[in-house]
Amino acid sequence: MSEENQPQEGGQQFALQRIYTKDVSFETPNSPVIFSQPWEPESELALNSNATPLGDDLYEVVLSITVTTKTKDKVAYLVEVQQAGVFFAKGFQDQELGPMLGAYCPNVLFPYAREVVSDLVSKGSFPQLLLTPVNFEMLYQQHQAQRQQRAQQAAQAEQEQAETTAD
Repeated sequence: MSEENQPQEGGQQFALQRIYTKDVSFETPNSPVIFSQPWEPESELALNSNATPLGDDLYEVVLSITVTTKTKDKVAYLVEVQQAGVFFAKGFQDQELGPMLGAYCPNVLFPYAREVVSDLVSKGSFPQLLLTPVNFEMLYQQHQAQRQQRAQQAAQAEQEQAETTAD
């Protein structure tokens, strides 16, 4: 390996170590009756991500996706996928590490989770489902803004309670 490709001591380092499907579930609670009904699907998508430190600058990031598809108020299928990855991140400040683990890493994991969802739905004998791309950066920013707003509200409520108690 040439010297220019080697990580510099004390510098920032980031690497993907492993990608894996951590958990998967596919349910068709109304089969086979659902196949005889007209196909008028309505799908709901729920996303969540979580980062857990593993030590030695390693982090497990888990992207959870739940898709519930109904037709005429009956659940056709429910897909739950937890796509995970182990990432090495060294030399980053908290304000840099947060967006990496909360937006960049889920963005890396999403195509893998998307493929698992599509495969499960197709194997369940339903029309192909392709999840649309997700802007994880925007979702991360919205989540951070909500956390900040809740913290401000809690601080304000605490201050008001302290003022009421002091009277």
